[in-house]
Amino acid sequence: MVNSNLDKRQLILDTAEHLIAQNGFQGLSMSKLAQEAGVATGTIYRYFQDKNDLVEAVRIHVLQRVANMVQQGVEDHMSLKERFVLIWKNVSTLTSTQSEVDMILNRIQYESLPTVSTRSLELERKLFHKVEALFTEGKALGVFKPLDNHLLASLSLDVSLAIARKHALGCYIVTEPALEAAIDASWGAVIQH
Repeated sequence: MVNSNLDKRQLILDTAEHLIAQNGFQGLSMSKLAQEAGVATGTIYRYFQDKNDLVEAVRIHVLQRVANMVQQGVEDHMSLKERFVLIWKNVSTLTSTQSEVDMILNRIQYESLPTVSTRSLELERKLFHKVEALFTEGKALGVFKPLDNHLLASLSLDVSLAIARKHALGCYIVTEPALEAAIDASWGAVIQH
């Protein structure tokens, strides 16, 4: 029974994630979600207090998935540049499945919300701990510019997210040489010269 409950909760989260990616927050209704997930509307309320609770759970779910994929294979023993390149490539290749495309589109929607709480920022820092460690260590060694880690990420890794998004939307295809050049330019944006 426990697995069945977890599976239903996961099904609701996955379906909500897809609906939000396709229709935005305003396009998400509990009745449409129930229909798409193949559950009764009341079932949703067994797992989530209300729409806001569901949307927050989807946000955390998306953040966790993105963090896991972005930091996959990143190890402390790697050089700063090796970690940076791997993280960059992990981000830029997050569009191989519809689920990953939905994840990217959702992430972008959450980032565009007008209010971001301190709690949200702290959760993000914890989930992206390997990215945080990369920039913190790089600044301590004098490799990276002495900027806040969020600014360093915006100047470098957000570019890879934008490329992944445009690739997912069919705006353009990035060749391997172009990807390597973009990574080098991104690295150059954050290192001390």
